[in-house]
Amino acid sequence: MSYQVFARKYRPRTFADVLGQDHVISTLRNAIERERLAHAWLFVGPRGTGKTTTARILAKALNCPGGPSIEFDPDDPVCQEIGNGTSLDVIEIDGASNNSVDNIRDIRENVQFTPTQGKFKIYYIDEVHMLTSAAFNALLKTLEEPPEHVKFIFATTEPNKILPTIISRCQRFDLRPIPTETIAKHLQYISDKEGVQLDDPAAWAIAKGADGGMRDAQSMLDQLVAFCGEKITEQNVLEIFGFTSRETVASLATNILKKESPSTLELIHQQAESGKELSQLLGELISCMRALLVSRLDTNAGNEGFPAEIWDPLVSASKNIQTDRILNLIDILADSEGRMKWAANKRLHLEIGIIKAIQSLNDARISDVIKALAGAGQLEQIDTPAVPTPAAETTARTPDVEPTPANSTSQTTVVAPSTSAAPEAKNEPGRKPVEEPPKEKRSLDDLINAAPEQSTEPAPELNAPQQHEESSSPKLESGQESKEDESPAADDSFYQDPLIQEALSVFKGTIQQ
Repeated sequence: MSYQVFARKYRPRTFADVLGQDHVISTLRNAIERERLAHAWLFVGPRGTGKTTTARILAKALNCPGGPSIEFDPDDPVCQEIGNGTSLDVIEIDGASNNSVDNIRDIRENVQFTPTQGKFKIYYIDEVHMLTSAAFNALLKTLEEPPEHVKFIFATTEPNKILPTIISRCQRFDLRPIPTETIAKHLQYISDKEGVQLDDPAAWAIAKGADGGMRDAQSMLDQLVAFCGEKITEQNVLEIFGFTSRETVASLATNILKKESPSTLELIHQQAESGKELSQLLGELISCMRALLVSRLDTNAGNEGFPAEIWDPLVSASKNIQTDRILNLIDILADSEGRMKWAANKRLHLEIGIIKAIQSLNDARISDVIKALAGAGQLEQIDTPAVPTPAAETTARTPDVEPTPANSTSQTTVVAPSTSAAPEAKNEPGRKPVEEPPKEKRSLDDLINAAPEQSTEPAPELNAPQQHEESSSPKLESGQESKEDESPAADDSFYQDPLIQEALSVFKGTIQQ
């Protein structure tokens, strides 16, 4: 007998052999036991998840001797013919090459004939989404009311391309990607049967690279046996298929969480020079970050197959990183992954995404500002600045400010700097002098609440005319000169300052004397 690849040699033959699709197998078994058989089934799922295999097992259960029955003998001649695709009562049709109205017309003419051996005549159409709209419409009437001895089984990877009128006439079963752990265990089972020593890390690397497809994993194992012989290690898997080791992924994630940009870029450079698939590397990194995020939210979650000696340091490095920052980091990496799919220079987009992810860990977020403001209100005690008394205010002198003309709104007016910190106080008749509040220590919340009540008078305008009262101005001590007695040279030196001149040039302002 000629050589058979693992994907054909170890294809499931009964319902019990199907792995990772318990929800589909349980429904089909119950329907057969309770004699609630539909006239059409639609199997949907990604490649290598068991659509064709499940369809053939269902056909065996329907046409086995004494059937329909879930306890059939896969070695029976009738079941072997169905498994090999040579049965006259189970017609397998490729929807990609038989997608015209003429092909559907042949089916409509042949459904009238009764089966030769089994109880049903079963039409299995693979990749049914490749049928044309006219072919679908030609099949509608037969699919809705077929003869009692006819069953239809459809399989597709793209159900969105099937007409809704076809889907509504079928029982739909969605086959899910097979878990990585399930694939790894099945690969160990095949290795034991074939006398091949397969390391656990190697099995996990193959299962991870298969991305939920059992057929892909079996094909990769077949290729590894041809390359390595009787012993397969993880390094062999990484060299042949360009996968990235879990140690490398964990090291890359640790460098990002520790904000070590040079080490991260150097690691990416090493992977690129060694011929690794950078898109695969980024996908593994996103999965690692997702595992960190899930483990923080759910303590019972798994660690994506990372050994404890690799996983524990990674968790320790992420303790100081907030959950929302890890979530934002995953978003940045996911955006980079989307751009890498269509980019010619994948390394450039990967490095840019990594740098953005590291910088995002230092960005100030609104949550940080809220926490800082909440913490500022819990300060114990602060000293209140001294409030000047009315007497001290009257001793201060404000500069003379000329009113701004109404038609000069487009120019900026620069006035001389004030020598006092408060405007001149005026004694208005009937107004009580402001008493100095006692000095005491108050909290920041008290200051904030009291801030609006400190002054009910409107703030003095800068360009408002200033009234001068010679009688109310205090006399200056000897050795000091009043503002009015300052020489013009002092004012000129102030206006000649380079900063003032530059401000006048930038804002196109003039000096009002």
